[in-house]
Amino acid sequence: MAKKKYEAPVPADMMPQHIAIIMDGNGRWAKKRGMPRTYGHIQGARNFRKLLRYAREIGVKYISFYAFSTENWKRPDDEVHALMNLMRKYLKEAYDYFDDRVRVVLLGDREDFEADLKQQFTDIEKDTGDFEKMTAGIAANYGSRHEITCAARQIAQLVKDGKLEPEDITEELISDHLYTKGMPDVDLMIRPGGEQRLSNFLLWQCAYAEFYFCDTLWPDFDSKELDKAIVEFARRTRRFGGL
Repeated sequence: MAKKKYEAPVPADMMPQHIAIIMDGNGRWAKKRGMPRTYGHIQGARNFRKLLRYAREIGVKYISFYAFSTENWKRPDDEVHALMNLMRKYLKEAYDYFDDRVRVVLLGDREDFEADLKQQFTDIEKDTGDFEKMTAGIAANYGSRHEITCAARQIAQLVKDGKLEPEDITEELISDHLYTKGMPDVDLMIRPGGEQRLSNFLLWQCAYAEFYFCDTLWPDFDSKELDKAIVEFARRTRRFGGL
C-alpha cells in the first residue's frame, strides 16, 4: 500500500468533516509587493489549487471556498473580468486532475455568469458527479441571504402548489433547498487576512461551526497554516448547546 505524501495533523476522528475557507487578502498581498490586485488573485487561485489537493490528501471530505460573492460584482470591471477568467482557467484545468477523484459543485447563482462559464460549471459538476474522494464547493456569485431567500421561495411555491403543508417544513427540508444539499454543515470556518466576520458566507451551514481567524493573507496561507487551524479545531470542545 502506497504511503500518503502528507500526514494529517490530527487523528482521523478529530478531523473536521467540512472545512469552509474565505479566501481573503489577495489584493492587499499584491499591493504590499507593488503589484496590481489582479496579480494577487492569480497567486490566490494557485494557492486554492494547492490547498485543495493538500486537504484531499490529509483526509478532509468536504471543503468549500468563497471565490466570488454576490457583492463582488461592484468591484472595478477589470478586476471582475480577471476573476471570471481565472475561474474559466481553473475549471478547464480541473480535468487534468481527475485522478484525484474530487467532486466539484457550484455554490451560488449561476444565472449571472456568461454562457460559456455557466456551461463550464454545469459540465464539471456532471463530469465529477460520481467522484468520491472529496467534495469541493466553489462559492461563486454566492451570498448566504440570497441562498436562503431562494430556498424560501422554492418551498413557498411547493406549499402554493399543494405539494407541501406548512407544518412539513423542517430544518432538513430547508437544508435540502440550499446550494449545499447533500453536504454536512460546516465544522470549521477559516478566514485568513485579518478580518473577523463571515461576509454573508454559509450563514445557515455555520450554525455550530468553529471559527478560526488569522492575519496571514490568503496567497501565503499554506499547508502549515491549514494544519494550525485544524489543530486548534481539535482542541476545542463542541457541545452543540448541551453541557
